[in-house]
Parts: sequence; structure tokens; C-alpha cells
Amino acid sequence: MKTDFLIIGGGAIGLCSAIALLEEGYKVTLIDRNATGSEASWAGGGILSPLCSWDYSEKVTSLTERSMGMFEDMADQLLHHTGIDPEYQRCGMLILPPFQEKIATAWCKAHQVIFNHVRLDEHLQGMQGAGLFMPDIAQVRNPRLLQALRRRFEMLGGNMLEHQEALSFEISGHEVKGLSTNKEKLTADAYIMAAGAWSKTLLGEHAMGMEVRPIRGQMLLFKFEAPPFSNILLQKELYIIPRTDGHVLVGSTLEDVGFNKSITTEAMTYLLGRVRTLFPDWPSPIRQWAGLRPGSPDNIPTIGPHPRLSNLYANCGHFRYGVTMSPASARLLLDAIQGHTDQTYRWRE
Repeated sequence: MKTDFLIIGGGAIGLCSAIALLEEGYKVTLIDRNATGSEASWAGGGILSPLCSWDYSEKVTSLTERSMGMFEDMADQLLHHTGIDPEYQRCGMLILPPFQEKIATAWCKAHQVIFNHVRLDEHLQGMQGAGLFMPDIAQVRNPRLLQALRRRFEMLGGNMLEHQEALSFEISGHEVKGLSTNKEKLTADAYIMAAGAWSKTLLGEHAMGMEVRPIRGQMLLFKFEAPPFSNILLQKELYIIPRTDGHVLVGSTLEDVGFNKSITTEAMTYLLGRVRTLFPDWPSPIRQWAGLRPGSPDNIPTIGPHPRLSNLYANCGHFRYGVTMSPASARLLLDAIQGHTDQTYRWRE
């Protein structure tokens, strides 16, 4: 089947990019090495914000802020068109000590982000001390978001090829002429690399200065009859995310172990120990899993055209914030394809 764009990677970034192109009238084929939406986008927590925005560069926070502003409407539209609720909710985030109070306060004021200094016992029974509460921080239930994105992609006429592994590009001159997979050769007018942690490996010598590598993150899942609290909790790098049905996610580790997605007892011990320092009476987790984030320098993704191959684009390297950045990244990619390239996230030569 003739296609305008072949997208490699079916996570939140690949699906949002595909939907943006389909809505503009392009024909799109999407290929994924596994089932669509089964890698890092599924494995994360769905917090629609950097953990602490003041710890990141303006390149990261400007993209996440733009995307956060698009998410509620995207979730509403997905529910309207597909009947699948991504469970977007503006639940707020409570930051527990220790944190950099002066830096956090200054950043929030400079970026006009609403925040409040609060007593922790006003939010968490029996917990003493002071915290920082950001009421506008939202979350989404990422497995359901991915289901909705997949359904919308199908409704718009996208062609999905699952369990088909991309192997190598066929290059002639300054163009990509095809993509070899474990099943067949695929061709398109243009190609988009959105394969997350696998992006640099697939590009090989054509990756140029792109630095994307897998960083394992492990998570725990707890279950309560009702949510034990309503806000996301953050203490340094530990986050605790309550869902409306009583499930609570706890994460996450940062492990540079290559393409190893195994779970470990060390991660279980570490995360459970952190949780029980805060909540000694919590039960044992009901599940543990791991995902491979597309690690990149300073968490800055690559979005836009390849410097030397005229029909190759990237939308990858979002590290911890692929779900968070997905709608705005898709918009930037579409702008680049239509000739309005934003040099902020350009391909590194």
C-alpha cells in the first residue's frame, strides 16, 4: 500500500505523530516491534509534568508546559471519538521535603505556575512538616491513553503493522529508499523515527550526533479499596500516583543497564523501603514491572528533519517525559514537515 509516511515506533510519540498527520490528510503506516503501546509509554506513571520543573532546562519545561496545555482537550477528544476514557485528571502534586524551597518558589513565580506552601497534615493524616502543593499538575492513565490513541489511529484510516521489527534503512544518495524488517521491505515517501530507546541503534551510522540510550525504570503497583489520598506525591526522585479505582503506582528507578528489561529484587527493596518510610502500614505490592526509557542528554528530545537525508525525520529521545510531551512534540514534527522547523530540538550533527 502506498503511504506518505512510515513511522517506526508505536508509543505515545509515534501514535500522536501519526494522528496529527492523518488529520492533515496524509496516508500513514506505523510499524512496531511488539504490540503498539507496550513499551516505555505503557510502563510509566502518566504524570503530566516534569517531576520538579526547576531541575530542568528551558528547552524541557517549555515543551512540557505547551503539551500540558493541550492534554485536557486531547483527552476529551479521544473520549468523544473513541469512547475510551484516558482518565485525565487535574489532581495536583504535593512535594514532600526535602526540596529546594527558594529555587522552587522562584521558578514557579517566574513561570506563573500556581503553588502553595502547605502543612502536610492538611493533605496526609499524621504526616508532619511543610510541603509545596501544585494544584494544576495533572495525570493520565497511560495504558488507557494508548488504547484511545490506537483506536483513533485506526478510525482515521492508519495502517498498523505490529510485531514487525525494523532492521535497517536502505539509503541512496541523500534519501531513504526503504526500510527492511524481519518480514518484508517497506517503502514510503518519508520516514519518521519514533522508536524510543531503540532509535539510535536502528539509525546506525545515520544517527550522527543523536545520543539516545535505554535507561531502565522499575515500578511497583499497590491496590487499596479506595485511594489513600487524591494527590500525586513526590519526594525527591520518588513519586506515588493514586488512581481513582484504588490502584497506586510507585516509581521509579534510573538504571543504565542496556536493553535489559528484567525486574530485580534490589529495585523492589529500594522502592518498598522508600514507601514504608512514609507509610509503614502499607501492604505488599501486587505487581512489579520495568520499562526502557529513551535516555537523552539533559532530557532534550530530537524533533525534526535529518540534516543530510531529505525524507527522514525524528521524534524521539524524550527520556522520562514521552507521554507528557507527546501532543506538543507531534505538533512540532508536523510543523517541521510543513516547512516551519523549530531549531530548538534539531538533530545533533
